[in-house]
Amino acid sequence: MPKLLIATNNPGKAAELRVLLEGCGWDIVTPADIGIELNVEEDGETYEENARKKALAGAKASGLVALADDSGIEIAAMGGEPGVHSARFLGDEATHGERFAEIDRRLADLPKDQRSCRFVCVMAVADPASGETKTAEGEVRGIVADRPRGESGFGYDPIFWLPHHSATMAELPEHEKNIISHRARAAAIARQTLKELLHAHKEDDPSHVRH
Repeated sequence: MPKLLIATNNPGKAAELRVLLEGCGWDIVTPADIGIELNVEEDGETYEENARKKALAGAKASGLVALADDSGIEIAAMGGEPGVHSARFLGDEATHGERFAEIDRRLADLPKDQRSCRFVCVMAVADPASGETKTAEGEVRGIVADRPRGESGFGYDPIFWLPHHSATMAELPEHEKNIISHRARAAAIARQTLKELLHAHKEDDPSHVRH
């Protein structure tokens, strides 16, 4: 089974992607699994730029097909911020508690109908053989919660309220989150790209020929 590198150093994201890509036909590994370090500066102006950059860096460093994503929360009342800068909002050293507090300060006294937001995820799959990348995008819409709730998930999940579920993303059971999340929706599309690449790799690998 060919290896697929999940090009991230974020253990929460890697664990989530393993679940979302389960059964895709690839042996999923992380940089730590294969003994490499990936330190990619996420300086792109779009999610797609960052995702492609990380996937290509992973493919080049490992020689493996690599998948990376970039995601963020976009808050309407903040003009779409923090958006592509979500992971670095208030600086690299800021805690999520500090980020949540600043968002709450900026949205203070706004009613629910003015606290709309969305999660966006763009995934990129890079093939080292061709140097090509393909991308997939997913999104989910919600409301910024009045306070963090829930212990599951990571990142901004505790403040992302889903009205139809009466819960934040961090309060959802894992199996439910992995159906409706922005990352789940992007992964569902990316699986088709991985399926096509898997077929190509099997065609090129004589060890897959049945005798």
